Amino acid sequence: MSLRLHAPVVLPCDPTCGVLRDAVVDLSDDGRITHTGPAATAPAFDGEVRKMTGILMPGLVNTHAHSPMTVLRGLGGDLPLLRWLREAMWPAEAKMTPQDSGAGMLLGAVEMLRNGVTTSAEMYFHGENLVESVLAAGSRAVVGLAVLDLPGMPWRPMADAVDKWIDADGLRFGPGERVELGYGPHSAYMLAPEVLGEIAASARSRGALTQIHVAEAPDEDEAQRASHGSVPRLLEQAGVLQGRVLSAHSIHLSPEDIAIYARHGVGVAHCPGSNTKLASGIAPLRAYLDAGVPVGLGTDGPASNDDLDLFEEARLAALLARVSAMDASVIRASDALLLATRGGAAALGRDDIGVLEAGRWADVVHIDVDDPAFATGVDAPDDQLLANLVWASGSRRVLDVWVAGEQVVAGGESTRVDRAEAQAAVGAVSARLRA
Repeated sequence: MSLRLHAPVVLPCDPTCGVLRDAVVDLSDDGRITHTGPAATAPAFDGEVRKMTGILMPGLVNTHAHSPMTVLRGLGGDLPLLRWLREAMWPAEAKMTPQDSGAGMLLGAVEMLRNGVTTSAEMYFHGENLVESVLAAGSRAVVGLAVLDLPGMPWRPMADAVDKWIDADGLRFGPGERVELGYGPHSAYMLAPEVLGEIAASARSRGALTQIHVAEAPDEDEAQRASHGSVPRLLEQAGVLQGRVLSAHSIHLSPEDIAIYARHGVGVAHCPGSNTKLASGIAPLRAYLDAGVPVGLGTDGPASNDDLDLFEEARLAALLARVSAMDASVIRASDALLLATRGGAAALGRDDIGVLEAGRWADVVHIDVDDPAFATGVDAPDDQLLANLVWASGSRRVLDVWVAGEQVVAGGESTRVDRAEAQAAVGAVSARLRA
């Protein structure tokens, strides 16, 4: 049935990051938002009205994740990126079964929902198991099915499988269109330019998103830079950037590379937690935003971060941008919040999530304010309230979450998944992979 959520504060995450006081969000019985605005001027409503304490805001959008890697959390934690991949991750992933990936994805989805993340852009293997887990948890995912070219793992069958799946089931499916399928060619150092171009053409013909790692570590793509000048130039020349494209990490890019991205509308997934933990570098966030590049935030995998907390990424993104510029005003609390919501939706090329406005999916997060972080009260000035949410509270006060109008977290716990069982399943997989 339709539902009206009435709260002291609503943060729609409009372009100005406005703060609505004593406001409502109306959810239709088909899972869409029908109205957001002050209660005093809200239209008549004949559904259930639920009075909430605290703050309502959109579900956060995680633009880059490998959530099944919850089963690998903690491995190789003190290695730089390329050694971490070659010595810790890839040998362990070679042992993973489809069921292992499903178990990891289920716990990852539950963890993200409890942190207020309703959508994640995933790049991994065993897509059917990932989708099954996403639907079980009730979250939302853009699944970029991984495509690599390694001995014993040729790229063509992986890419063909994505073509066939989208052609059979459509680009988006599931209750509330919770699943979107896409392509996940790993990187320009794993796939030849002509292969990347062919995969991108397949994605473009189907309106699908192409997710690709770009310039994560300074030494990962030396050959590609030597031959093409930069990876963005390679991608442009190969025809990759003509459709919906998400460039993950994108740390070591020049002003010319940024201009290429802006020209083609390429989205960037900024992953400050993973990038600092692996000592990969700091992406030029302010330069991307000033150039008009759509930027969202990503956690990357839970083995490289090691959490799935996008509020933490918002805080880190702002802090790193400030210290890089030696300017405390370069990224404000409101900017950080928009990166985690509407910015993430824009980076994915989605206009149906990330904002509380009529017509978008009713992905809503309720923040409890019974916490020292909000001791100044919800009637504090707008800037102070946003600062308390971003700098002081973060994810720890996420109390309730709705996805497509369905409550999937209540009182801080999943309404669909036994978290203890999900944790135990991941623990069993991890023990077996370590053996």
